[in-house]
Amino acid sequence: MQLAAFQKLTLLDFPGTVACTVFTKGCNFRCPFCHNASLVVGQTENEPALTEETLLSFLESRTGILEGVAITGGEPLLQRDMPALLAKIKALGYKIKLDTNGSVPDMLEQLVSAGLVDYVAMDIKNAPEQYGKTIGKDAFDMTSVTRSKTFLMEGHVPFEFRTTVVRPLHDKESLTALAKWIAGDESYFLQGFSDSGQLLAAEGLSAYSEQEMQEFLQCIKTYVPNAQLRGI
Repeated sequence: MQLAAFQKLTLLDFPGTVACTVFTKGCNFRCPFCHNASLVVGQTENEPALTEETLLSFLESRTGILEGVAITGGEPLLQRDMPALLAKIKALGYKIKLDTNGSVPDMLEQLVSAGLVDYVAMDIKNAPEQYGKTIGKDAFDMTSVTRSKTFLMEGHVPFEFRTTVVRPLHDKESLTALAKWIAGDESYFLQGFSDSGQLLAAEGLSAYSEQEMQEFLQCIKTYVPNAQLRGI
């Protein structure tokens, strides 16, 4: 298990739940706007590694205080022993939220079917035609992401979709095509881009204004009525 660090308290990462956040190392995408570049490439030498024993000890000490654990990354589902870790967290009585890019549908389906995940947040990076460019992999095969998207939309577990909107990777046309691709009544969030100072490739990237984001939102609501802005 490649764990990087954890945030001991969050009121934001797990909707309606007092939680902590656990960060895993490594990702198979290279989104230039990713704000966790060190986690993506697995380079966190300046920070002590988080061990499973340390994490579980902390969670044992917070039973009755914390309600949930948000698992994020990187891409958590690249960790082959994730099911075993989540089972241990569940045994302590915690709810679990999983963040994923949807590229490992076998693991996603396994965890949900085993009752090891209570909520999933899946990043929808862009319209299918723009996906490869957006994630830094031009020849990307959409099969895995499409499978994860479809699985979640079938209603197996509470979930949300979310998209970080960044110029010039997104525009009205691509976001409208994205909305058509995920059309339905699910929760969907457009998130504003911000430069964390740890981006993979910040050159040429910028945020849209609040007014522009509101205009994007109105276009998207035609296909995803529950869409909202987040962090704007």
